Amino acid sequence: MVYNKVEICGINTAKLPVLTEKRKRELLCIIRNGTPAEQEEAREEMISGNLRLVLSVIKRFAGRGELADDLFQVGCIGLIKAIDNFDCEKDVRFSTYGVPMIIGEVRRYLRDHSTLRISRSIKDTAYRAMQEKEKIMAQTGREPTVSEIASAIGQSEEAVVIALESFVEPVSIYDPVYSDGTDTVYIMDTLGDDNDDHRWLERIALMDAFSGLGERERGILTMRYLRGKTQMEVADEIGISQAQVSRLEKGAMKKIREQMT
Repeated sequence: MVYNKVEICGINTAKLPVLTEKRKRELLCIIRNGTPAEQEEAREEMISGNLRLVLSVIKRFAGRGELADDLFQVGCIGLIKAIDNFDCEKDVRFSTYGVPMIIGEVRRYLRDHSTLRISRSIKDTAYRAMQEKEKIMAQTGREPTVSEIASAIGQSEEAVVIALESFVEPVSIYDPVYSDGTDTVYIMDTLGDDNDDHRWLERIALMDAFSGLGERERGILTMRYLRGKTQMEVADEIGISQAQVSRLEKGAMKKIREQMT
């Protein structure tokens, strides 16, 4: 996912305006109390002046296989919701309220487009819990406890925890958990197995097969399966077409399978 490009969704990110906190507060007050024409103009300026905030948030979701443009648009929906629901009477910075709203919108999008299937009742509980969480944060400026959320939506604490945990984005077994600069430990290295000797033999065979690949093939597999990049992102990074990346990836995987059989 390329976030440092100049243009995203047709917007030149290098030229995005930056608003002061004072100006944000003025605009939010106009949105609440101004004439329709003033409200519309203030809303446009508020949205434009906070697009950098959206951009900074979606960087957290790199490596999820989603296009940056799609996440940016979803993040903008969260920004608009934050602007429309912000209480300018509260002594809370807009970003304090806006960031969780944007993150929440992006997470909802990722969950709705996930290949994992979660029951409707758990989804409903999770959505209500997240809405209540955002509401409490807007009112108090702090993270609510599970007990507060459960009480507000009439559910047990256990039900709230299960619902929220069910929506935590899955991680890859190839995600790193520790590195000292020379050697990296991945999640797969921390998993137990009934036949550790067999697993170690498989790993050795896999590493031998991997080392037999060309430099470009190793680089592509590393970016795809260790860094979680899409084929389009890999293509942008190394300067070739997505079709070439797909062909090289398939060829490398075929070589590895042949060497391990």
